[in-house]
Amino acid sequence: MDTAAVAQTESTPPTGTAELLSWLWGITAVRILAAVVVVGLAVAVSKLLVRLLGRPVARRFERQSVAQTVLGLLRVTTVVIGTLIGASFLGLQIGDIVLSVTVFSAVLGIVLAPIVGSVINGLFVLADNPYEIGDMIELEDGRQGFVDDITIRYTKILTLDNTFLVVPNAQMRERDVTNFSAEDERTRLSIPLLVTYEGDLDEARRIMERAARNCDEVIEGGPDIRIGSARYPARPTCLINSYADSGVRLVLRFWVQTPYKISRIESTVRERIWERLDDSDVEIAYPHQHLKFDEHSGRARVALENGTQPPVDPEVALHDEPSIDSDDLDGSWSEAADGGE
Repeated sequence: MDTAAVAQTESTPPTGTAELLSWLWGITAVRILAAVVVVGLAVAVSKLLVRLLGRPVARRFERQSVAQTVLGLLRVTTVVIGTLIGASFLGLQIGDIVLSVTVFSAVLGIVLAPIVGSVINGLFVLADNPYEIGDMIELEDGRQGFVDDITIRYTKILTLDNTFLVVPNAQMRERDVTNFSAEDERTRLSIPLLVTYEGDLDEARRIMERAARNCDEVIEGGPDIRIGSARYPARPTCLINSYADSGVRLVLRFWVQTPYKISRIESTVRERIWERLDDSDVEIAYPHQHLKFDEHSGRARVALENGTQPPVDPEVALHDEPSIDSDDLDGSWSEAADGGE
């Protein structure tokens, strides 16, 4: 049989079903089409599995982040299996694919190291459960927001400024994170105030405590709030914190129902304190400085408002001592000239 006859025989489709399928499978375009169809079916099946198993998985895992991670892994696994099956249609064996992936990973290991680290830290974040989707947290730099999503690579935070903050899980595990929503949403706030020693201390404490009452979201009373083995009064309480150089430092401590409006609540309480201080025997302290002259201070020439000058000793004038204006000494040149009190 000549070559043309053989080519004519191989290109002619057989009549039997099995022979026809075998003949079609020998065409490269058919195998590529079959591989694409298998991958497409794998994607569709993965979506169907997520839809069918979404609620059972959510009921099985109380934490939303873990449920989402499990469903994501199920979807990825289904697509990967479909891709491997489609690759086998093209003559690629699983061993060849694994070897290729291993070599590729070894070459790009240094480049992929940060991503791998984020994945590992993401698993630790999911296992340690420092925060959950929906919790209000505060980072160590003072930024606050709500956890919008937790993946194995990053944590997505919706800040109070209505912006998204995406932080790799490796950084989230290394920094301090304050969780306002964990266990109990009730949060205690503290407002300090420095008052003078001459004022009415008891009245100052009553003013600060009344300012926090009848305020939205502030807990006004009830049973003590327990934190661990300690118990704290639920009502607003003003305590003496310390005796400072310029006055007495008071601290008002009160509890709020939820941590979502901390800034507004603090501002409201401060405004009420300021309004009540006007009609009271309480004054906010600020630093004062008094200049005192004694026998070691020497003499100074001081100009008075009426233009007169204190007597000047000729011997003192020869030393070119600096002149001090009356504004610096409140006009008390007589005490300086006499050598102090």
